[in-house]
Amino acid sequence: QVQLLESGGRLVHAGDSLRLSCTTTGGTSSGYAMAWFRQAPGKEREFVANIGADHMPRYTDSVKGRFTISRDNAAATVYMQMKSLKAEDTAIYYCARSRYALGDETGINAYLYWGQGIQVTVSS
Repeated sequence: QVQLLESGGRLVHAGDSLRLSCTTTGGTSSGYAMAWFRQAPGKEREFVANIGADHMPRYTDSVKGRFTISRDNAAATVYMQMKSLKAEDTAIYYCARSRYALGDETGINAYLYWGQGIQVTVSS
């Protein structure tokens, strides 16, 4: 059974940096696109970034230039380095494994496995 475990979330101040990690166990992630989504209170879950099996990254416009997604297939881990954090980045962040190898699909339905989510709070 594939399981995704997120770590690294915490309370930070605006302008700070933070790195999230997502480790896959019980199955493989190297041949699939991996993504980060987030859900703020009262809002729908939204795509943040993904990285394909080809290591091609994609980002939603609001995080371009501030967030960097990367993957270490040997460690079965995906990272998201976040800098210049803003209060509006506050959300529960979810790691997800795609049904597909490439990251062309950014909709929720393209992702088959999900982590439990981890809280990131940015205080202003």
